[in-house]
Amino acid sequence: MAKPASKLVIITEKLLLIIIAIIIDDAGATGYTVLESGCIGSRNVRSAGQPSVSDTQANIKFEVLTENRDIALKISDRIALEYFDEYSGIAYICDAEVLYAHKFCGPDGC
Repeated sequence: MAKPASKLVIITEKLLLIIIAIIIDDAGATGYTVLESGCIGSRNVRSAGQPSVSDTQANIKFEVLTENRDIALKISDRIALEYFDEYSGIAYICDAEVLYAHKFCGPDGC
């Protein structure tokens, strides 16, 4: 059976990986997926997978499934307010359905 959820996607600079992971955990999300990504936007082109000396030119994409929209907004609002003025980034929320929801439910069940 499918369970409704909100999917939060955050695309930003790899330098923020650990900070954003902590914010996600602190908000009560049960997990996330992180992928390297490339993009083009208001702060020029940033590419993934290109050889470089450091990660200062790399981007990442977080995908977070949350039980409700409030948790997703709590995470995105904090990240945007604290980091998106100084670092490139965007966040968006989509409706989702989690299949095999027993892996998504918290200790109190679904």
